[in-house]
Amino acid sequence: MGGMIFERSLALPVSADEAFKWHERPGALERLIPPWESVRVAQRGQGVRDGSVVKLVAKFGPAKLPWHAEHHGYIAGNRFRDTQREGPFAVWEHLHEFLSDERGLGTLRDRVEYCLPGGWLGALCGGRVVRSKIERMFEYRHHTTYADLAAHSKYQGAGSMHVAVTGASGLVGSTLCPLLTTGGHSVTRLVRRNAREGDVTWDPQADSFDASPLEGVDAVVHLAGENIGKSRWNAKLKQRMRDSRVHATRVLCEGFAKMPTRPKVLVCASAIGFYGDRGDEMLSEESMPGTGYLAELVKDWEAATTPAAEAGIRVVNLRFGVILSPKDGALAKMLLPFKLCVGGRVGSGKQYWSWVSIDDAAGIILHAIMREGICGPVNAVAPNPVTNIEFTKTLGHVLRRPTIFPMPAFAARLALGEMADELLLASSRVDAGHLLDSGYDFRQPTLEVALRHLLGRTR
Repeated sequence: MGGMIFERSLALPVSADEAFKWHERPGALERLIPPWESVRVAQRGQGVRDGSVVKLVAKFGPAKLPWHAEHHGYIAGNRFRDTQREGPFAVWEHLHEFLSDERGLGTLRDRVEYCLPGGWLGALCGGRVVRSKIERMFEYRHHTTYADLAAHSKYQGAGSMHVAVTGASGLVGSTLCPLLTTGGHSVTRLVRRNAREGDVTWDPQADSFDASPLEGVDAVVHLAGENIGKSRWNAKLKQRMRDSRVHATRVLCEGFAKMPTRPKVLVCASAIGFYGDRGDEMLSEESMPGTGYLAELVKDWEAATTPAAEAGIRVVNLRFGVILSPKDGALAKMLLPFKLCVGGRVGSGKQYWSWVSIDDAAGIILHAIMREGICGPVNAVAPNPVTNIEFTKTLGHVLRRPTIFPMPAFAARLALGEMADELLLASSRVDAGHLLDSGYDFRQPTLEVALRHLLGRTR
C-alpha cells in the first residue's frame, strides 16, 4: 500500500482473549477517543466484525470533518482491521492484533499504515505534526486500555451487573457508561427526553417516580442535577439547583424503596461543598458540615437518599471534588486563558482545591458499585489536594505557558457574585483515605500526571 507506518505494542494485565472482548463491547470507541479532541461518534457500527462501519465527526474550529472507517479482517480473539473510507487521510489502515505469551497474558499490537493527502508535499508540510498527533493519541489509548482492563480484572468475581444511570449524557455519565459496558456490564439510561431504545424516561420535577421499568436492576448511579458552574447564580437558578438535587433524589429514592425487588446499591453524586470554606484543615468523612449555601444544599442532598437506605439499599454518597476534564467544567474554562498566557491564581491562591480526574471519577463509581463494604459518605478526590496557586503553576507548566495574570478576589466576586466565594475562593483540603483503605487504585494520583494525561502533554 505504501506510505508511512506507525507501530506500538502494549503488554496487557489480562489475557489476549479478554482484551479482545473489551474491544468488541459497546463503549470501546468512546473510551479510546482522547478527551482533548473534538470528536463526536455519529455511528458506532456493530462491533468490530467484518463490514461494521464507524462514523466520526471531528471539529476544527467551525469546520466539521467526517471520518468513516470500515472493519474487516476479523479473526475472533486475534485481530481486526479498520480502513478509512472517508476522512482526512489519503490512506489509513489500522491493524489491531492480540498476542499471547507463555504466562497467559496478552500483548496488543497496533500497526497503522497511512498517507497524507497531497503526496510528497503533504508529507513534507504536515508529516511531523500528524506523526506527533498519532503518537499522542496512541499513548492515551494504550494508557486507558491498560487501566480499564486492570480495573475490571479486580472485580471479575462479582460478575456482570445491570446498572441504571441518571445524568448519563453529562460529563461524568458519558465517561462512566462506556467504562461499564466495556467491562461487560449492561446500562439503562434514565433520561428526561430524547429516549433511545432501552432508555427509561423520568421527570425530575414530578412528585413521584414509578420504578417498575427498572425491575431487575442491580445498581443505580444518580448523577443528574443542574450545573452549578454554568452561569452566575441568582435566586431562580439556586432554586433549580436545589430542586434538581434534593427533590429529584428524594422522589427517586422513594420509588426505589417501593420496588418488590430493590437495587442492591445506590451510588449518588454529592460534593465536597458539604465542608464549606475550611482553610487548611484536613477534612475526612467524619468532619462536620460547613456553612453557606452549598454546604446546606449538599447536606440536604445526601439526606434525600434516606428512603433508599431505610429500605435496605446500600447507599454511597460520593463527595466529588473539582472534576478535571478538558471537555467541560473548571479545567475546560481555564484552558483558553492559560493558552493565551493570561492565566493566573485566583484570589490569594492559598485556598485548597481538592480535585479528581474524570477517569478516576468514573473509576470510583465503578469501585463503589462493586465493593460491598463501601457505604455512606465517601470523599471522591485524589489523594493529593493542592492550593490554587499550585494548581495554577502546574497547569502553566504542563501547557508551557506563564501564569502571571492573577484574578483578585474582588474581580472574581464582581464577575461571578456569590459563586466566586462558594466555588473559587473557598478552601477545602479533603482527605481520600477512606477510598485508599477500601482498595481503590488511583489512575492519576497527582495533578501533573492527571493534566498530562487529559491534555495529551506527556512530553
